[in-house]
This record gives sequence, structure tokens and C-alpha cells, in this order.
Amino acid sequence: MSQKEITIYDIAEKLAISAATVSRALQNHPAVNAKTKKRIVDLANELGYQSNKFASNLRKQKTHTIGVIVPRLNSAFMSTVLSGIEKVANNAGYNLIISQSFETHDKEAQNAQTMFNNRVDALVISLAYDTKDYKHLNSFIKKKIPIIFFDRVADKIDATKVLIDNFKAGYQATEHLIQQGCKEILHITGNLSRNVYNDRFEGYKKALEDNGIKYDQKLLICNDLSEKAIEDCLKNDVLKRTKLPDGLFITSDPSAAYALTILKEAGVKVPQDMAIIGFNNDLISRVCEPAISTINYPGNQMGETIARILINHLNGESDINYMNTVILKTDLIVRNSSLKKK
Repeated sequence: MSQKEITIYDIAEKLAISAATVSRALQNHPAVNAKTKKRIVDLANELGYQSNKFASNLRKQKTHTIGVIVPRLNSAFMSTVLSGIEKVANNAGYNLIISQSFETHDKEAQNAQTMFNNRVDALVISLAYDTKDYKHLNSFIKKKIPIIFFDRVADKIDATKVLIDNFKAGYQATEHLIQQGCKEILHITGNLSRNVYNDRFEGYKKALEDNGIKYDQKLLICNDLSEKAIEDCLKNDVLKRTKLPDGLFITSDPSAAYALTILKEAGVKVPQDMAIIGFNNDLISRVCEPAISTINYPGNQMGETIARILINHLNGESDINYMNTVILKTDLIVRNSSLKKK
């Protein structure tokens, strides 16, 4: 037999006081004197009383939870974003429900339904690799539950978006390689239907154009940026080419680090034969030999910005602007992997 759930009425009966007094004491209300409050709290602890916050939140039409859906949790960038969100949210009395889509639309839709059923006060989401329609978000939109997109965003939905200027970052990375003397720059990136990869690609192309270098489609490789994909495209394609590219712009630091390892094993000297630049400024970019040049992506700042916008809206301190796009600043970080010119 399971043990009976202790209620405020049980405590009130044992102490011969009203349930309202017990309720106020457990919420630390100043109307209850210190002596009575201590008797109530002590007995509550002794009996194993647990506050039913779920029922209380339902009455208030608020759960003080924020749902967060990310493509994958095994990402240094995503970890820093989540850390930033959680820091601000927790300080404001909100908790996070975090799930990952594993880069699939179906799992993302399941996660969104779970978040909705759990009555989250808001949803924060970075889209999966293959998400093309957004019907799974309609229930949030109909109930006016705020949605914030970050990093990978949906252009067709009126919602707040927090991201970086990916076009500018792609331009800077490519221009840096050109300034180092690179003329045939290989660009390895993700699905171009996602804004982050498409905007970086457009920046790459514009930098080539502005520097009088013709875009060559053979120097674009799109894949899921996994270790297998990087190994396959380098060993079965790039390293078999008659002429190797002299530069590599790859839109992920872990992918850049793995590419660096494969190239070195194949006898390619970095940066002398091929200069490399990655993206995100993950720890791995700093511990490679040579250390990898990259674009600094302020994940923690992004997370804190997302949380502040939401908390201010949920607490009634400001009204969320559904058409608002917040652009965070990025920096080019130059290290030895791209320095052909010392």
C-alpha cells in the first residue's frame, strides 16, 4: 500500500489551527507569527509534506517552466546556450524542460507536443536538420504561448529570433583565407535549407566575388558535418583530386578538427598546403596542433539574451515583439591553422 499524501488539512488538524494559516505559514507569509510558523514548518517536515506546486500553478495559469528543444545536446555551442538560458531563468524562478530532436522533424514535433502538454509558459527552439513545415508549433501560436527561435530559425513564422550575422561571419572567414593567399577555397557546410548554413555560404560566395575569384561548385560540399561525413568527403573525394584546394572553410569546429587530423595523416601540411578555418570557437579549436582559426559564436550571451527577453515578457515587464530579430556580434579569431603569411 502506498503511503497517504500529507495535505495542509492534516497539518491543520494536528495543530488545531485553520488550513489557511498552514498555507500562509508554508509560503512564509508575514501575517503568521514566527512561533506558529515554526510549529507548522517543523510538523510539515516531520510528516513529509510536499507542496503541490503543479496544482498551484494551474490555478495561477502559470507553470514557471520554459521548454527548450535543440538539435543535439552533444554540442559545445548548445551547452553554452543552455547554460546562459538556465542561469537567467533560474534566477527569475523558472525551470527548463530540455529535449533534443536528434536532427529529425518527427522527433522535434513529438518534443513540441510534450512541451505543450506539460503547459510550458514559453518555447525556445533551434530547428532540426530536416524540418520543413512548422505545423507542430501551431498549438503554441493559437494559445499565444511565446516562441523564440535561435541559431536555426524559421523565417516564415512571426516570432522573436536570436542569432548572429551568419552572412558577415561567412564573408569574414573566407576573406581571411583570401588575404592569406588562398585562391581555391573548399567550403564544407550543412544543409543549405537551414538559414545558418545558407547565410554563411552566401557570405563565402560574396567574399570570393569581391576579391575577383570565380565561384566553383566543385568547391562546395554539403553534408551533416558528422565525423563519418567529413571522413568520407575528404578521403573519397577531396584527397583524390588532381589539385588540392589551398584553403578550407568548414562551418563547425569539431568537423574542422577532424578534417585537420585526416589531412595531416594524408601528408597535407596545414597551413602551408591548405589553410583551415572553422566556426564556433569551441574548446577543440584551441587545443589542436596547429590551433584552428575560427569565428567566435557567443553561445552564453545568446542564451542569456533569450532568457531575458522571455522572462521580461512572462513577468509583464515588457511585451515580446514577435517580429523582432536580435543579432549578436561575432569575431574572427586568427590562429596558426590559417596563417600562410606569418
